[in-house]
Amino acid sequence: MPLTGSLKTLLLRGLLAGLIAGLLAATVGYFIGEPQVDAAIAIEEAAAAPAEHGHDAAEPAGHSHGGEDEPLVSRSGQKAGQFLALGLAGMAFGALLAAALNFGRRFTTLTGPKLSLYAAGFAWAAIVAVPFFKYPANPPAVGDPETINNRTWLWVATVVLGLLAVAASIAAYRALAGQLDTLRLIAGVAAFVLVTTVGYVLLPGVNEVADDFPATLLWRFRVASLAETTTLWVALGLAFAALTEFASRRSTPVVEQVATAG
Repeated sequence: MPLTGSLKTLLLRGLLAGLIAGLLAATVGYFIGEPQVDAAIAIEEAAAAPAEHGHDAAEPAGHSHGGEDEPLVSRSGQKAGQFLALGLAGMAFGALLAAALNFGRRFTTLTGPKLSLYAAGFAWAAIVAVPFFKYPANPPAVGDPETINNRTWLWVATVVLGLLAVAASIAAYRALAGQLDTLRLIAGVAAFVLVTTVGYVLLPGVNEVADDFPATLLWRFRVASLAETTTLWVALGLAFAALTEFASRRSTPVVEQVATAG
């Protein structure tokens, strides 16, 4: 059954699916990602300790900084807060997915659940996969604070690149309408890889990882980051598809009864 329902219905469905997905992603982040963050913070604090001791020794007696280095939010607060943050982020992504599906459903004959899963998969490729493999996430102890704005804009550029790659893939697939499905898939994948490769070559590289930073911890952190964002989009697609299928099955008997009465 094609995706049906008003934009308002789709948005409400997207908000609910996004909330579910965000909470699941936060759970993955809590159990898999947070231990890596704690380990990275411990390394950062250990590296800063000698410099602080040397600075304190050079200060006049009685002079103290007090608690000015205390974080505004404790680590326990940060760990709990990610459930709120990812829940809200999931709802925002769910609303965007619903709006995209409302626009795209007029151009396809895919059923509602399949369209939801395809859209979530394309969104994951554009927003998660393409940026990650060019500029993977770094733990707290990695990166120069003075370059954060530049790195943020580079990440935005890779998201735009991902969206362009997905658009090129869909355009190549649709351009070969009437051809073998295998040929169309190959063309779509080739277009995606070509656009992504060109973008990767043109965008500058960024490597601010110190030589003495543990490679194992860096790898675990990046895998955890990818797992968290992948969980968000997989759960969002599945939840939206399930809610769509549930809504269509609920409405089918009513439609049949009306048709019979007529």
